[in-house]
Amino acid sequence: MVATAATSAFFPVTSSSPDSGVKPTKLGGGPANLGGLKSTPPSSRSLQVKANAQAAPKINGTAVVKPVEDVKQDDDVPSPAPRTFINQLPDWSMLLAAITTIFLAAEKQWMMLDWKPRRSDMLIDPFGIGKIVEDGFVFRQNFPIRSYEIGADRTASIETVMNHLQETALNHVKTAGLLGDGFGSTPEMCKKNLIWVVTRMHVVVDRYPTWGDVVQVDTSVSASGKNGMRRDWLLRDYKTGETLTRASSLWVMMNKLTRRISKIPEEVRGEIQSYFVDSDPVVEEDSRKLPQLDDDTADYVHSGLTPRWSDLDVNQHVNNVKYIGWILESAPRSILESHELASITLQYRRECGRDSVLQSLTAVSGADVGNLAHSGEVECKHLLRLEDGPEIVKSRTEWRPKKMNNFDVVNLGPAERT
Repeated sequence: MVATAATSAFFPVTSSSPDSGVKPTKLGGGPANLGGLKSTPPSSRSLQVKANAQAAPKINGTAVVKPVEDVKQDDDVPSPAPRTFINQLPDWSMLLAAITTIFLAAEKQWMMLDWKPRRSDMLIDPFGIGKIVEDGFVFRQNFPIRSYEIGADRTASIETVMNHLQETALNHVKTAGLLGDGFGSTPEMCKKNLIWVVTRMHVVVDRYPTWGDVVQVDTSVSASGKNGMRRDWLLRDYKTGETLTRASSLWVMMNKLTRRISKIPEEVRGEIQSYFVDSDPVVEEDSRKLPQLDDDTADYVHSGLTPRWSDLDVNQHVNNVKYIGWILESAPRSILESHELASITLQYRRECGRDSVLQSLTAVSGADVGNLAHSGEVECKHLLRLEDGPEIVKSRTEWRPKKMNNFDVVNLGPAERT
């Protein structure tokens, strides 16, 4: 009886009777009537009987039939279906429709986010810090040229190029796992209060990138003598592979506390020597001696230059890139408007602090100073010094005529309304 009751709870079966007076069929009686709905004669009101369309279950060969429900009048409110395991399951057609709707909505959102074709010069990871390539000896990083990095010529300024070179040098040390607590210093250098300082740099610019271009910078390091290091850079157009800039520099170590040049300790050499490559500089060094300038030999002098707080790096001296801007402060405006900087050689003599006051001196070689706008290639000599005399940076620059004078294009603002 218990098994029968449990089975009936999960598999209810109803049968119909020919008329309203039939008594419920007894358990174990004759075969169940599964005829479904049956009508009464027209003289009597229609009677509706509920029936289960599936065959009655059996237990030990005996059909199990639930007693027929009382016949109800058609104007009575129908009773709810019995709660069984089967009719508690979701409607599969509705579930399939819901899943299809979700997938269609997701596909629509994906199409909206990715409807534009990808440009060939778009970076996979524009916010990455680059990677080490060529068997671990070269560090490579890409930079998009942003709107605030271009100058009056609508091209990247020399300061922008130099900042990218400096950034890759630091990220090279960081990616190689050699960055200690200092600014570009290895762990052993930090222990000994040593920092890198640049003594000489030579940069050749074949073409300046423009706004929206993506440049690829490769950098590597080599030994220079017993106590120096050479770092080279090669800057290319990411899309075309065209070489834009080549640069080479020499570095030595300085004690951060005494501000004196130091030899490379063996512990530091062991950290960095495995990253040195045996190769020639990417640009031939300009070995010409930089001439001496003074008030008598200079054609242009700009005085009263003082560093701002933002000009200092974490080592509390003026950033190397800032010197270039100060050097060009005394360059004649006629050259800046009609020529572009083709190369620059820098020889760093002394560091500059935040309380320094400087002078920038420039002398033009081999050209008519009064008619520079129509000159061909022009060479200039520069000196950046403290006002009380000591030299900071000596420099030589070479200039070439611009292919197009961008100052002829005026009124770059919004178009006038009509």
